[in-house]
Amino acid sequence: MKKPVLSLDEPEPKKILRADRPPTEGFATIVDGQFKTEFDTRDAAEAAGRKLKSAHSMLQVQIYDAANNVRTLLSEEPGDRSVERAV
Repeated sequence: MKKPVLSLDEPEPKKILRADRPPTEGFATIVDGQFKTEFDTRDAAEAAGRKLKSAHSMLQVQIYDAANNVRTLLSEEPGDRSVERAV
């Protein structure tokens, strides 16, 4: 029986993300209480959150900071940040 040959050119398996566990590093968007996309910077997470919020204003969008375990509620105005609670 032949053994499968591992190739170095094969991509690594994708990291499986779980929506019920907060990320351990970086920032993430939280939409209506569910963790969604992870980002390396706060600005990227806020930009994605604001884009989503502008398209669907009824959603509650938060930015989660994994380093400080803090969720920040996005308001309608781009400069206004209000901290909701620590996780």
